[in-house]
This record gives sequence, structure tokens and C-alpha cells, in this order.
Amino acid sequence: MHIAIIPARGGSKRIPRKNILPFGGQPMISWPISAALSSGLFADVVVSTDDDEIAQVALEAGASVPFRRPAELSDDMSPARGVINHAIRAVEARTGREVDKVCCIYATAALIVPEDLIAARALLDGRPDTRFVFAAASYPHPVQRAMYETDQGGVEMLFPEHAKTRSQDLEETFHDAGMFYWGHRDAFLEEHPMFSPYSRPYVIPRERAQDIDTPEDWAFAEALLALSQSAQGKDH
Repeated sequence: MHIAIIPARGGSKRIPRKNILPFGGQPMISWPISAALSSGLFADVVVSTDDDEIAQVALEAGASVPFRRPAELSDDMSPARGVINHAIRAVEARTGREVDKVCCIYATAALIVPEDLIAARALLDGRPDTRFVFAAASYPHPVQRAMYETDQGGVEMLFPEHAKTRSQDLEETFHDAGMFYWGHRDAFLEEHPMFSPYSRPYVIPRERAQDIDTPEDWAFAEALLALSQSAQGKDH
């Protein structure tokens, strides 16, 4: 059994209630729920929440909310892995079926599309030693040429050995896009690290890799969504 787990606690502080605020004309959490349902990959799309209003919005969007997340997993410091593992065990206890693969999708992954989930799952299945596949985006400029400001007000290179290396000769680097994480059940429950030689990045376009933590992030992501929808309309 393959399941999607969407963590969505009610206590977001930087953007209060961000998981259900209107985004592009519908509640934020409805975007990842819709992508997961449309992918056709999951026996269940489960929202893990401690909040009754979020639960109701999730149900209306087509997800299931078969339990409430316990308080000890619902504060600012609660690790995502603990939330995922709690949900896996809760689903198995309720259904009597063992979960095989899991995709954790963040509630603010509004720019996700079903094709992302399908292609990333194919990567997970592609090699037997792969434990996790995560959404990633490439840095727009080589991180090997990064600089920082010193206490004296000048700058120094983070990697001075690359001061004269041509950009095209440097290895491309990626960062976690904070959108979704595919993995095998046992890899989650046994606490294997998400980023390791047994993980593979699924690289998405940078314009869809938007972490939404501030009002400015929110406005920028909505603008990107509007542009994407406009381009799709023109294609049709």
C-alpha cells in the first residue's frame, strides 16, 4: 500500500493559519491534496493535523483525516520524521495493512504537479538501493563561489580554492526544495537519514521551488502560479 502523508499543524506563526489561507483561489492545502489524488499513486492521501478546521478543509478537498496528531508532535520543535512515522503506524493500525511506500508532501507545496510525484516515484523504484527521493532544485550560481562578509566589513570566499575556477568547470549543486519526500516505509521508521548516498534528488524547475515562510514568499509564489496558469491557458 502506498500512501501520501501531508503534515499540517494549526500553529504556524510566521504566516498564521497558512495551511488553509486562500492561495490562487482555494485553500493552500488543497493544492498538494489535488496533486496527490490526481497522480493515481496512493491508496490514501492522509492529512496529519491537530486542528479541526484544517481537518475539515482537508476532507472537503478529498483527503482523509483518520486521526488527530498528538500534542507532543504539534509544536514548533516537532521533527517531521516523528510526524511521518506516527502517521504510518496510525494508518497501519486502522487498516490492518502494511504500508510499502510513503510520500510526505508539505501542505504549502502549492506548485507541485502530479507529474512530479509520478516521476519521483519512478526514481525510487529505479534502483534497489534507493531509500529516499526528494524534491530538489539547483542553485542559480555555483555555491563554490560563495562569499561571506567578515567582522571587519570585507569579504572572503567560502571556498578560496575556487577563486579562479571557471563557473562551467564547477559541479552543479542542489538544495532541498521542501516540497515532498518519497521513501520506503522501513527507511522512514528505521530513521535512515533523508540525505545520504542512498537518496536521489528529483530536480524541479527553480521557478516551482518556492519555500513559503513569509508574506513576501507567499506573494511571490502566487505570482508564479498566476504566470503558470496563464501560460497553460495560452498553450490550450
